[in-house]
Amino acid sequence: MSITQNIDAALEKNVGPHGIADAALSGALARAEGALDRLRQHYAEGTLPLLRLPEKQDDLAQIREAAARLKAGASDIVILGTGGSSLGGQTIAQLAGFNVPGVGALRDPPRIHFIDNLDASSFETMLKRLPLKTSRFVAISKSGGTAETLMQTIAVMSALKAADADLPKAMLGISEPAKAGKRNGLRDLLTQHGVSLLDHDPNVGGRYSALTNVGLLPAAALGLDIGAIRQGAGRALAPVLAKKAPAEVPAALGAALNVALAETRQKSISVLMAYADRLERFTHWYVQLWAESLGKGGKGTTPVAALGPVDQHSQVQLFIAGPRDKLFNVLTVGSKGRGPRMDAELSKIAGEPGFAGKTIGDLAAAEGRATAETLAKNGCPVRAFHVETLDEAALGELMMHFMLETIIAAHLMGIDAFDQPAVEEGKVLAKKYLLD
Repeated sequence: MSITQNIDAALEKNVGPHGIADAALSGALARAEGALDRLRQHYAEGTLPLLRLPEKQDDLAQIREAAARLKAGASDIVILGTGGSSLGGQTIAQLAGFNVPGVGALRDPPRIHFIDNLDASSFETMLKRLPLKTSRFVAISKSGGTAETLMQTIAVMSALKAADADLPKAMLGISEPAKAGKRNGLRDLLTQHGVSLLDHDPNVGGRYSALTNVGLLPAAALGLDIGAIRQGAGRALAPVLAKKAPAEVPAALGAALNVALAETRQKSISVLMAYADRLERFTHWYVQLWAESLGKGGKGTTPVAALGPVDQHSQVQLFIAGPRDKLFNVLTVGSKGRGPRMDAELSKIAGEPGFAGKTIGDLAAAEGRATAETLAKNGCPVRAFHVETLDEAALGELMMHFMLETIIAAHLMGIDAFDQPAVEEGKVLAKKYLLD
């Protein structure tokens, strides 16, 4: 494991009455054994394809080839899709600088854009400003019926036609294979215009699809090692398959901690605070994964995304002095000794002679440690994660860890981790109101 997880600062014996009691944690871990058995059964029978992705190799060449076609002569690559069709790709793309402040706009072409929200003004401006002849578009919808993605795709196709662009060259789709008796609007739309599609695995839900072509295609287009992402995911799964005890499976330990704190200490909010710009999208991917998988039947906890050090200045006051209803997950990376080093004379003039010789990374590391310790000293339960080297393998491991943790937590809560009935109800109503 390249990721370390430490829950000492979440235990009652260390942080007081807002921490988890040993008996409650032990009870939740015992219940997690059933979830681990189910996961091993799914793996053996191949009934949960997510679990076979870390070892899957036969699709990587196709993903790399599709990425190479997208990149050829492209100034911009635009990903059309919402929710799970976008957040996983954004999360991985941040490793290559996407959406990183001060870095993303300075990347060499092709520039990549994820259009995951539906906003009339933004989309219209994008189509007017993009060099359409050298732009490439990828439309992603598992079902092929996502209204936002269909409208975006139709608008793009109209703009490309007006610009006399070559649609089969400019576009690509990802959607599940055609099924008898079931309409797939995106597949019909693209195939009738000669646009190629990659198959979305019909048995891997959108918010769990980051390790499929949905997340790996943008990664490959940015030059990331997609094989390493999957290998890293395998590290998170390995303790499950090795039949380790729940306390020795990081994902099971995390799920048990979350659920036991909610059940016995009314910790209804789970904050994930990452200390790296390249993990900002990861925190938002986690929010969708956790919220949409677990918020059912009056159950679940509310996930909150935070970014350190910036949110120390906007949220930590509330975290420490506000309602005691939160579990804090602080995620740090190896930043000590990295980044610009402080000049001694300038540091002295600024009134901080102790800055001399220190790096920006030194301060970021100190602040991450200080935030976790301050929360714990004030009686707040804290789980600490650390990733020394944030690369493709480490990110793949992190993502699989949280997918497994979510599935195990759902088992402990007695709910289905893979459906989203409330979301589907909203989609039906939105289409109804559109046509009224």
